[in-house]
Amino acid sequence: MRTIPYIFSINGSDSTGQSGIGADIQTVAALGGHALTAITCVEDYALPSEVVLKQVEEVISTFHPKAIKVGLVTDSKTVRLLRDEVIACRRLVVAPGIFDSDGRQMVNDDVIGTIARYLVPEALLLMLRCRDAEKLLAIDIKTDDDMIEAAKRLHKMGAEWVLLRGARHIKGRLTALLYGQNKTQFFSSYNTEGWQKHGVAGALSAAITTRLGMGDDVPTAIRNAHDFIHSQVVYAKPDETGGRAIDIYNSFVSLVAQHYPEAHDVKFYANRLCITTRYLSQITDRVVGKSPKQIIADYIMSEAKTYLDTTRLTIQEIADHLGFSSQALFCKFFKSQEKTSPSEYRNNK
Repeated sequence: MRTIPYIFSINGSDSTGQSGIGADIQTVAALGGHALTAITCVEDYALPSEVVLKQVEEVISTFHPKAIKVGLVTDSKTVRLLRDEVIACRRLVVAPGIFDSDGRQMVNDDVIGTIARYLVPEALLLMLRCRDAEKLLAIDIKTDDDMIEAAKRLHKMGAEWVLLRGARHIKGRLTALLYGQNKTQFFSSYNTEGWQKHGVAGALSAAITTRLGMGDDVPTAIRNAHDFIHSQVVYAKPDETGGRAIDIYNSFVSLVAQHYPEAHDVKFYANRLCITTRYLSQITDRVVGKSPKQIIADYIMSEAKTYLDTTRLTIQEIADHLGFSSQALFCKFFKSQEKTSPSEYRNNK
């Protein structure tokens, strides 16, 4: 029988449930973990350090969590004391969230310095937006080379792995960088709006922490967490009507994220949802104004561009990864969507 891993989130509380502890609990549970929590602050009010540490001590001594995420901590004393409690955990994710998705600074400069001194050196994975890294390192990040230099500096501060996110120096695209253990890997996304939604960064760090607790190494945890967040949060639509349409649409997108390498036809997904292709078309048209076929194509194109932009895979290898039976069919599909061939697209970047 599979053991459900204990995943510990030390984070602030957002009463909306869209970020912070509430969102972490939902993410951990959705991935099959058991969420343990310690609240550091409620909205803008920092809980006394002794209250935070009491929560942390009890959770760690009782449950021995498989992985720990340290999110928003707004008090320097609490940061210093936390270090001594979490240092024994081999799977520590530090995701301090210096700025929120709207650009508001969440922690003061003194706390940022304390995080850099006490928590960064203990991190298996340090997760920062580029804007966070700029603040922490007092530098500007405007190019890929700047991202690499920032990651190197953070790595030298003690973080075993560094994930920088949210770079916008290439128009119409978000860039992320994973750096560590002789690995430098860039990722790109054209869904700039989806990945900037409120709460996405926190959900991603919680998902990565959960996957680490399940035994993934860091690159694998990031890949699996990315796929989950991509389908569940980035492309998902909020249920503003209370109707069944949103649930069906979100389930459809989640299925596409899981099965696009093996299934490109609408009927496959309609059958999985136990509805007709016609009804699925009505749902997607109502929710996003697109056909199911176009949604599948958009997802495949997003993945194809990521491979072309960030890897050295051949066109044939990319076609294989995306589930095309031949390179010719992939090229025909790509050109129908982008009005250029995959090779021309790659050469023009």
